[in-house]
Amino acid sequence: MINNLNILLPEIFLVLSIFSVLMLGVFIKNSFNLIFNLTSIIIVITIIIILNSSSAVEKIFLESFIKDGFSNFFKILILISSLFVLNSSKIFISDNKIDKFEYPIIILISILGMFFMLSSNDLILFYLGLELQSLALYILASIDRDNLRSSESGIKYFVLSALSSGLLLYGCSLLYGFTGSTNFDLISDQLTKENIGAIFAMVFILVGLAFKVSAVPFHMWTPDVYEGAPTSITSFFAVVPKVAGLALLIKFMFVPFANILMEWQIIIIFISVASMILGAVAAIVQNNIKRLLAYSSIGHIGYALAGVATGAVSGYESTVIYITIYVIMNIGAFSCLYLLKSGGEYKENISDLSGISKKNPVLSISFLIILFSLAGIPPLGGFFAKFYVFTAVLEHKMYALAIIGLLTTVISAFYYLRIIKVIYFDDNAITFDVVKNKIAQVTILISCSILITFFLYPSLLNNIVKTLFVN
Repeated sequence: MINNLNILLPEIFLVLSIFSVLMLGVFIKNSFNLIFNLTSIIIVITIIIILNSSSAVEKIFLESFIKDGFSNFFKILILISSLFVLNSSKIFISDNKIDKFEYPIIILISILGMFFMLSSNDLILFYLGLELQSLALYILASIDRDNLRSSESGIKYFVLSALSSGLLLYGCSLLYGFTGSTNFDLISDQLTKENIGAIFAMVFILVGLAFKVSAVPFHMWTPDVYEGAPTSITSFFAVVPKVAGLALLIKFMFVPFANILMEWQIIIIFISVASMILGAVAAIVQNNIKRLLAYSSIGHIGYALAGVATGAVSGYESTVIYITIYVIMNIGAFSCLYLLKSGGEYKENISDLSGISKKNPVLSISFLIILFSLAGIPPLGGFFAKFYVFTAVLEHKMYALAIIGLLTTVISAFYYLRIIKVIYFDDNAITFDVVKNKIAQVTILISCSILITFFLYPSLLNNIVKTLFVN
């Protein structure tokens, strides 16, 4: 029993922390700053707990809950990215009057849901974790109730996400009906290409998961939610849930669906190709930076799924590396947006960046590094992310997928270069305020430093990722 509790220690600590800070928030007036700081401390302590835990595979509760290196890695990635996203956006949150004490608590609840998803070895636990995360994100998307765009994006996300959750639940029910089990390992044993009903169920599950990671053709909510929601919330949506969603996709392909590779491979290839093409083409005509980053994230999900489409360990490893570098790039990109303030208003349009290089050369160089990395230009981290994915794809002789990926990379480079052209070559349009957001500046510095120096020590991340699929 005690050993079971040790395995669950991060989750138990999060639950107790959420209840504690919620009580504080209710009984103490104007407690946003206190709750915010406590949330950051809770995240740091949770990271320490996970780092001090064993990476050995352990299963409890009739093997429905699993703790292993894979889940630990993604839990730490979620926590670190949440910590940076939260703290870099604190001044933005206060300026936009959304500094409610519930804000950081909702983020903690969504993280708890992701933890249960990542450690699930059972359809029931997986779905409960997914809904816990989703319910928190519904509230988060529409937390700025006085803003019409924010309310609209929240409703849109709620309706479409509820639909996808329904399809996912239907798929889970069908899978249980045709395999006789909710346990991933037992499902894997029962799932064969002869089991047509179970394959039908798999399609519904993939649809639900594709929605959660905003892959084409289930991306329709992404541009509107990204643009409508406050930037602090958009940055969270762009990073943290994507990490959890892609980790779940890998887990499903690696464990319960491992024996029907040919059946799901074609679906993943189609979703990957469609996401890469739409992400590259649709972003060209965008004028809003957040909307552009939305289509950019759709494209990046396509590249990440290309690794999954191989159905091999090398492909899964390349996807994990891609996700990690994607997180670093996006945290840096959104941190840059927190410094674009003029006349007391945060700017979001590409045209607002005109000639910013003349007034703020440091921010301009940061944008340059991050955008070049997003475009996949060597020797930055984004190049290596795509390099590992394309290498895995070519190893498995999926030449058409690799060619499409390379072509869309070239197309996507165009709209990133367009922003750089506006920054460095257009005439100065507006004067930006001096924003004393030290944490955002530090976040940008860390992000750019990692992207620049990644090529010196790529083996650090590679060696960690290779241990995730050993067992």
